[in-house]
Amino acid sequence: MMNHPHIELAWLEDCAALAESLNFSRAAELRHVTQPAFSRRIQALEEWAGTPLFERSRGGVRLTAAGEVFHPQAVALLRAIQDLRAKTLEAAGKGAQMITFCATHSLSSLFFPRWLRESGITPLDGQVKLVSDTLLACERLFLRGDAQFLLCHSHPDAGRGLENAHFTSVQVGEDILLPLCAPDATGKRPKWSLDDMARPIPYLSYSTDSGLGRIIATQRHMTAQLAKMDRVFTSDLAATLLAMARAGDGVAWLPRTLAQADLLSGALVAAAVRDRRLEVPVQIRVFRPASSMTRAAERLWQAIAGQGPR
Repeated sequence: MMNHPHIELAWLEDCAALAESLNFSRAAELRHVTQPAFSRRIQALEEWAGTPLFERSRGGVRLTAAGEVFHPQAVALLRAIQDLRAKTLEAAGKGAQMITFCATHSLSSLFFPRWLRESGITPLDGQVKLVSDTLLACERLFLRGDAQFLLCHSHPDAGRGLENAHFTSVQVGEDILLPLCAPDATGKRPKWSLDDMARPIPYLSYSTDSGLGRIIATQRHMTAQLAKMDRVFTSDLAATLLAMARAGDGVAWLPRTLAQADLLSGALVAAAVRDRRLEVPVQIRVFRPASSMTRAAERLWQAIAGQGPR
């Protein structure tokens, strides 16, 4: 194969999208191009690399051994380019640089603003922008350098794909995923009790793009319990599952930080009283790149790292 004399940055972004989705149609949609055009760009990248980066088969798409090496380096390069631009603008005195957090939906509405306000870490010489999305989308933004910080729930069993030589994190809070549902007619007992599985219980679940869904999926001691339940609805958003649980549509594992007001008012109650193993303690962590950032971002990180869990 003849190598291309140059490489397009768009090809690296295409590689990242395909490596994340392992689906040409979905990756093309993420990149806002047609699938034929996307496929041609991946082929051009592979010609430049001199070897296939993806293996196509009837079973789907997966990275080749060469692709496993290429993909993380490509993502690191994309982030380095973004960091280079930010530092260049800062050195040129082009005004206060925007500091971007990407945060999962379940943390962006209540935890994030309260955390900034109560900890007093908002930078005085810059601006903070919050981007809220699923964990998968937040990881994509963060890995490519479109955000300096990523705020999300974390659990050791779910793995920390970002905990490597390129990134580091600090715990800023604690949370717990609770199986919750609406109360019965008495207002005291759960409408759907996990302590009594005599009848099918509707399960309001998270999608695979959701970070909370990833955590729930790794709780092996809960596998048998979940298998007995009737999955009736799936969503990326904890807020959607909360509203449906409150309406009496089933049981959902919800972050206490999000459901606290409904628990206090009695709109939601614990679906499991006897088996506390169905409660899943989680951490709230902020991730950052291991490489140096702008001065404003580094000052903000020092303030974050000095706070400790809340």
